[in-house]
Amino acid sequence: MPHSAAVPWHWSALADTWTLEPAVAALTVLLAGGYLVGARRRGGWPWYRTAAFLGGLAVWVWTTCSGLGAYERVLFTDRAVQLVLLLMLVPLLLALGAPVSLLADNLPAAGRARLRAALGGRVSRVLMFPLVSTVLLIAPPWLLYFTPWYGKTLSSTAGNIGFHLLLVLLGLLYFWPRLQLDPVAHAYPLLIGVVIGFVEVVFDAALALVLLYGGHVVAEPYYASLARDWGPSLARDQFVGGNAIWILGDLVGVPFLAALIRRLIVTGRAETAAVDAALDAAEQARTVAAAHGEEPPAGERPWWLDDPNLRHRYGG
Repeated sequence: MPHSAAVPWHWSALADTWTLEPAVAALTVLLAGGYLVGARRRGGWPWYRTAAFLGGLAVWVWTTCSGLGAYERVLFTDRAVQLVLLLMLVPLLLALGAPVSLLADNLPAAGRARLRAALGGRVSRVLMFPLVSTVLLIAPPWLLYFTPWYGKTLSSTAGNIGFHLLLVLLGLLYFWPRLQLDPVAHAYPLLIGVVIGFVEVVFDAALALVLLYGGHVVAEPYYASLARDWGPSLARDQFVGGNAIWILGDLVGVPFLAALIRRLIVTGRAETAAVDAALDAAEQARTVAAAHGEEPPAGERPWWLDDPNLRHRYGG
């Protein structure tokens, strides 16, 4: 019988019931230690980046080791909440911490060159292509509930651990190239992320509706075998879990869109300032040349027409 199947769930379990997930615990300790050492060595690392990254690790541990983790193989709703947190919230917070940039800043020149080469490779380009990274975020929930994968996460310890780790990795492969706080294989317009965000909301809603009104109880034989005599019925549990996926998925999307819009504003200002500075320098050069009776310098192709982040704006 899974952990806590015989003990009725209560809201207090989210704070006072704990279980150890060794893989997540070990990985988060290593990541936290490496990040803090890197931030200290670099010096001047933004505190909010550190807060976001450590917050992501904390949510990861809480999701898998608190009462939510203790009942993850007992209640459909607990697993549904885990799905949203591990696939969306944890990776979003980790990506906001810009860990790859911190790593690059701490590497020697040769190490940075190898990192850039890896990020520019074919595998990175494919994984970070908008359509591919979007599928990596949207497809897992559907595959989880409508393939044998869900049953494996319930009946197998290895499958359960894989669930805890794989979803975070897939989420990172989505949020990393969308936010572009860290180096990416190719810089796509940030506005693509806003559009994809709305597409993701639609797929979340569709999945929730299928779970709510599809008339099929997911993993019914497994849950029935637990024979728990407390809590909601299997159908009611799935109904609550479907609503959790819908509501939490939309709520987690809000900070992502906010971060993306902020990035659009900040990069837009920086790009405008760079273009203005280049135009001012060119105008000053022409003025100086005219004052000395010289021919103005020959016009060159503006650099922003060849910049991957700017050329789509200026027709390059």
